[in-house]
Amino acid sequence: MNLPATVSPTEWETARRELLVKEKEHTRAGDAVAAQRRRMPRMLIEKDYTFLGPDGPMSLGDLFQGRRQLIIYRFFFEPGVARWPESGCPGCSMMADQDAHPAHINSRGITLAYMSRAPQEDIARYRARMGFRDVPWVTLTDDFDADMGVDEWHGTNVFIKDDDGRIYRTYLINNRGDERLGSTFSYLDIAPFGRQEEWEDSPAGYPQDGAYAWWRLHDEYEPDIDPWDGKLEEKIALNQEHSRRTSEAAAEAESDDAAGGCACTPAADSQAAEAAR
Repeated sequence: MNLPATVSPTEWETARRELLVKEKEHTRAGDAVAAQRRRMPRMLIEKDYTFLGPDGPMSLGDLFQGRRQLIIYRFFFEPGVARWPESGCPGCSMMADQDAHPAHINSRGITLAYMSRAPQEDIARYRARMGFRDVPWVTLTDDFDADMGVDEWHGTNVFIKDDDGRIYRTYLINNRGDERLGSTFSYLDIAPFGRQEEWEDSPAGYPQDGAYAWWRLHDEYEPDIDPWDGKLEEKIALNQEHSRRTSEAAAEAESDDAAGGCACTPAADSQAAEAAR
């Protein structure tokens, strides 16, 4: 096995800073793609589709659960897949394993759901066995998956509902694009309204508020709870300072002077990093 070189702490920090330049570029490029995604044209859903849930038939509109945005993952758990009926697709199952607690995206007006062709009793059994999150999981009954391009392979479709109840398809991500999904922010970045934070580049009139201001423990999404105990502005200031110094360190990595070692104060960095968590 060809392992990388072993270096001193100073050399390691220099290498990390050099890579950080590219990682920052990658982050900014991702922000730009998300901004373009929020400006994609929308496709009106004109057909009536029916799904089966634990309590009976459901429409596509029902899957929103009263919210405006919907993300649906095509989970292959059905006859002819993997070790049916014992288990579902290993890849789809791993995707479900990595999904974050839905309360966070629910608070931003987004519902996450799964759809398969398995009967509800099998879905309930497999969910219990695997300990999957309490995400709505419906049974397909028609050609919805074919119409949305996910009848033969996994994929994630995104929808939005307007004030008159009309539903529009806004996005599809599949193949390796699905790999990065699962975290709260990865779902927010493909949602029609995005993270809904003021720093984002979104069309005029999109709902937005301050970064961090909406964050809660997953069981504390009530308006009268302040998770920052009145210190949000202080936290944001510390985070901005940490970000500024990190950016400066990345810029220094491109100069010959940066090879001499780290100019940051470890104690200050530790405090800022802790505040930025």
